[in-house]
Amino acid sequence: MSPIAFDQFALTRIADFARSLSRLHQAARRQRIDDDQFDREFNAVCQSIWGYTIDDVSDELFSTEDHLFLDTLDEAHARIFAAEQGYDLVGDQGMLTDWWGFCWMILAEKRGLLTPDNRAAARAAIEEKYLAAPNVIGVIIGR
Repeated sequence: MSPIAFDQFALTRIADFARSLSRLHQAARRQRIDDDQFDREFNAVCQSIWGYTIDDVSDELFSTEDHLFLDTLDEAHARIFAAEQGYDLVGDQGMLTDWWGFCWMILAEKRGLLTPDNRAAARAAIEEKYLAAPNVIGVIIGR
């Protein structure tokens, strides 16, 4: 069998988890949507699928080759990459708008980076960055 012939029923269809995110993207065509809303919805999808969010993995954990791979990724190659890892990036309206971020999470999973220790380190780095900013006296993070 060809390596690109995938069993559609064996793939995790990310679009099934991303319905509210897709609706938010559609609404953004008619009204201004705050970037934080997109981030919250995207993170909710990731949390539902992987139990982690994009903020739970530091960029530094990826190799130079991984960064190059992600930087040169296009929709066609993303779809193949995702399918090879057991995921489907296509929804009812075509390729998911946030396909690149989902590929980032898929690669993090593939590399074994979705761990509690990496989550704690990434969150600590985020808190440290915010606390280093002028006029910041504290950081409140919902867990």
